[in-house]
Amino acid sequence: MTIVFKVSDNLKKKIIDYYQDLRKEKTPPYAIFQAQDADTTITFYESGKIMFQGVSADIDANIWIDLEKKLNKRIINIDGTEGKVEEKKSDFLDVATIGSDEVGTGDFFGPIIVTATFVSKDNFEFLQTLGVRDSKKITDEKILEIAPQIMKKIPHVTTILDNETYNKYYSKENNMNKIKAILHNKALYELKTKNYSYAKIVIDQFCNPENYYKYLENVPNKVMHITFMTKAEDQVLSVACASIISRYIFLRKMDELSDSIHFPLPKGAGKDVDKVAKDIVEELGMDSLKSIAKLNFSNIKRI
Repeated sequence: MTIVFKVSDNLKKKIIDYYQDLRKEKTPPYAIFQAQDADTTITFYESGKIMFQGVSADIDANIWIDLEKKLNKRIINIDGTEGKVEEKKSDFLDVATIGSDEVGTGDFFGPIIVTATFVSKDNFEFLQTLGVRDSKKITDEKILEIAPQIMKKIPHVTTILDNETYNKYYSKENNMNKIKAILHNKALYELKTKNYSYAKIVIDQFCNPENYYKYLENVPNKVMHITFMTKAEDQVLSVACASIISRYIFLRKMDELSDSIHFPLPKGAGKDVDKVAKDIVEELGMDSLKSIAKLNFSNIKRI
């Protein structure tokens, strides 16, 4: 798999610093550097374009694709094309919505969690009093405090993809964005069938809408007429609730997995994760990772 896209100026230094210790001795023509991260080759060109090549290219590229989305509101697809960003804040200030968001796609350990919620106008004040917003801006301690209150009052459906199922399903054809699309659709469909009165369905956009629906070609019960927004969790209360609930369940699942193998499992996919994973393999063997980790991540090669 090969993924190429142009990097925004505010990410160039971050990329150069990130791959400093993974650089190859030889640098291709017109390139700032070429690095090897497990089975993925990363080439950063003077033109500002970055190329990821390898079986797990989509996983490594997603680190920077997600940052482009969060920092620069750019939607970059894995084929290198850019999608349109739909943001109409005024449409969501005073209407009931169904929204969905996911957690765990960038974590080596733990499952993928997708939650869809329905938020009516009657619950706006309750959620604002709790300080509901994007879960990535709330501490884990605060998530553990407010999520149970939200789950009691706000209708929601959560879909969990455990690690063993993920490892069987993931492939070149079934990439991370396709997996996310299918999980979002499943949660949205189940909530939608409860016949709540809503004005719009909103997803925190992670790929081009055309590609999103393409991923669902062979999926029954497709949910259509979705509004895709970047930073939707900051603008739409249903997406913010979905983000918080997903994060809460992910934290609980990580605790359960940690207890089951008697190792504290860190979040993310950095060097601290590699260290813990190596300790687990040394004590319990490689097979122990099948039920607690995503085996297509570059961490596996480093381990």
